[in-house]
Amino acid sequence: MKKKIVIADDEPITRIDLREILEEANYDVVGEATDGFDAVELCKKHLPDLVLMDIKMPLLDGINAANIIMEEELANSVILLTAYSGKEFIEKAKVAGVMGYLVKPIDDKSLLPAVEIALSKGKEIKKMKRDIKKANEKLEARKKIEKAKGILMRKNGMNEDEAYNKIRALSMNKRVSMKEIADILIMSNSINNR
Repeated sequence: MKKKIVIADDEPITRIDLREILEEANYDVVGEATDGFDAVELCKKHLPDLVLMDIKMPLLDGINAANIIMEEELANSVILLTAYSGKEFIEKAKVAGVMGYLVKPIDDKSLLPAVEIALSKGKEIKKMKRDIKKANEKLEARKKIEKAKGILMRKNGMNEDEAYNKIRALSMNKRVSMKEIADILIMSNSINNR
C-alpha cells in the first residue's frame, strides 16, 4: 500500500516540485495546503503517514501546525521544510516532535532519504504508543481486579485464589472481561457502603 503524504507550503512551485518527486517515487500525495490551518484539516481528513510542511506560512505556521498534528496524532510524522537554518527554528522544531528538517532548495537526493527515515520512525513510534496504551490498560485492569478480589475476600471470607476464581467464573458466565466484573463489584461495594 502506498504511503499517504500531505504537502503544506504557501509556494505553489514548491508544492508542484514536491508532488512530482514524491509521485515519481510511488508515494500517494493525498492533499496540498497553503497554510498550517489547512494542513491540520487535511490531516484530520486523511490521517497521512507523513506531512511535508514549510515553516513560514500564513495563518498558522508550520511549527505550530506540527505541534497540533503530532499532539492529536493526525499523522505518523512531520518533516519541516524551510529556507531558515537558524538555531531558534531548529530548537522549536525539536520541541514540536518532528522527524526531519530540510533546508530549501530541496531535491530528490535529500528529500527521499529523509521521507523514508521519517516514515520508518513514525511507524515505530506509533507502534510504541499502541504498546504503551495496551500495557497501561492491562495494568489498570489488573489493579481493578486486585481491588475487587480484596472486596470479595473481606465480604465473603474468601482466600485470594477463591476470590480470583469467582471473578473469573463470573467473567466467563456473563461473557464480559474480568475488568468489567471487577468494575461492577467495586461499584456495588461503594454503593452499599454509602
